[in-house]
Order: sequence, then C-alpha cells, then structure tokens
Amino acid sequence: MIQLVKHIGLKCRKVGMIPAKADVEVQEAFKTTQLEPRLEQAKAGQRAVFFVDAAHFVLAPFLGMLWCFARVFIRAPAGRQRFNVLGALNAITHEQPNQIREQARSYRRVPEWLAFIAARDTVEYS
Repeated sequence: MIQLVKHIGLKCRKVGMIPAKADVEVQEAFKTTQLEPRLEQAKAGQRAVFFVDAAHFVLAPFLGMLWCFARVFIRAPAGRQRFNVLGALNAITHEQPNQIREQARSYRRVPEWLAFIAARDTVEYS
C-alpha cells in the first residue's frame, strides 16, 4: 500500500519549524549583567526571581501527519474554549504559584496574577 501511495505522488508530510535566529552575544550579556546578579540577590534573600510562562490548551484537534492529495477537514468543536495556565517557578525555592483560567483572554489577568505572586512572596526587600 505504501509503495502505491508513493508511486502516485503522495508523501507523508509533517509540519516543520524554521528556527529563530538567536543572538548569542546579546543572550550572554543579559545572562552575565542582568540575570546572574539578580539570582545572587535572590540567594541572599534580597529579592525574589521567578521564571514565568503561559500555556494555552485549546479544545481542538491537531494533526501531525497525513497522507493526502488535498487538504482534509475534520469536525472539531466550535468556539474559542480553552484552558489558560499561567505558570511561574521561583528560581531559588522552586515554588510554583500557578493559576488556571477557563477563559479566552488571560492577558487581562496577568497583572492580577503578578499581584498574587507578590502577595505570596515573603522576602523583605531593602
């Protein structure tokens, strides 16, 4: 069967990525002049450092690969229903103050979430 589909011109195709160009010198400068001094302050109890990211899980199918001549459509749930997860990791204590929201616009909740993290932070700043 695979020989037949190849013979008639079909290919099993996977979506590819084009890597973003990273400026190694700028990254190294940030690491040594910005990040590392702040991490040292966090270790000394002078500040808290969090690594922060968001993930958005959508209620929709994602196809990885498909043998085809033409684009195929499958039935999927309508709307923009998704779960938004705002996550953070304290660089020193590894505490993970996360929030899960079931709504489309999590960006409006980011200031509220940052206040939530700050309220949990017990470090006294000088």
